[in-house]
Amino acid sequence: MTSRLPRGSTTLGLLAAAALLAGCASATESANDPASDSISVVATTTILGSITSDILACADPNATVTTLMPIGADPHDFAPSSQQIAQMVGADLVVANGLGLEAGLTDALASAATDGATVLEVGEQVDPLPFGDHAGDAAADDHAADGTATDGTATDEHDQGSDDPHVWFDMSRMATAAEIIGSTLAQTAGDTYATCGSQVADEIRAAELDVRATMESVPAAKRILVTDHDALGYLSDAYGYEIAGTVIPGGSTLGEPSSADLAALVSVIQAENVPAIFTNTASPTDLADAVAAETGRDIAVVPLFIGSLGDEDSGADTYITMMEKNASLIAQALNA
Repeated sequence: MTSRLPRGSTTLGLLAAAALLAGCASATESANDPASDSISVVATTTILGSITSDILACADPNATVTTLMPIGADPHDFAPSSQQIAQMVGADLVVANGLGLEAGLTDALASAATDGATVLEVGEQVDPLPFGDHAGDAAADDHAADGTATDGTATDEHDQGSDDPHVWFDMSRMATAAEIIGSTLAQTAGDTYATCGSQVADEIRAAELDVRATMESVPAAKRILVTDHDALGYLSDAYGYEIAGTVIPGGSTLGEPSSADLAALVSVIQAENVPAIFTNTASPTDLADAVAAETGRDIAVVPLFIGSLGDEDSGADTYITMMEKNASLIAQALNA
């Protein structure tokens, strides 16, 4: 969703006014400050921040991108500060994932759009997949069509019938996202941004060839994933993997598994001879550790970079290196 709405009276009106006053105060400096004419962009996740930063660096070294979520944040439960809301209101463009990923930002994004910000939600523009519609995805079998678990317990808000927001696990979709971001920036800041968006898209597509080679190094019979929540559907769809089960039901880390869910997962791991459970660096691994122990086997618990990049020493501090790192971790665990 890309939206530019007329300024209105909202709960963020005072913040918008503050941002306007700050802009007026700095106007006297603009003649001596070339960077003041550069575009200002806010990205919600570190993944989108990485891609957007690459586009801006290509087009204008003075342009800036502010990423709301810090390294290691879980997008599902992140809530913005009042200062970050003001940054969204004052930005030329807000780049968000959408599709319900940033649950704690929903109201803030809507208010920012109402107050005049351009909000680009890329998820819905890259042909998202519905939950339970991933090729080879067995996790959906554990839930009825209404999104409840087969034992009658409720799942999280991302049930079947909603689109999976984890689009970044398909690099071809994120290449398209880079082109969309560049084209959107070009509408107000010039064609250079569209050119740079295409350039970044080409870099992502080139890197995807290496990621594909790594993922396909796992024999077809071993391409079985058990994850902490249903986040790797796009990856499984792109590389021919099966999601055999999840520790937390549904597509959010906010869900709560029942004892029946966990017992069923233990049975799946034993039956499928699964060697690893893949978790999220942003979340505790206690439940996954307990499931692994319950199997009575030597099951590796392998943290992946799911909703956030890593720090500078992680080898996953950009979108491309994050995808390369995850592919390497998956292949090593399943080939062991």
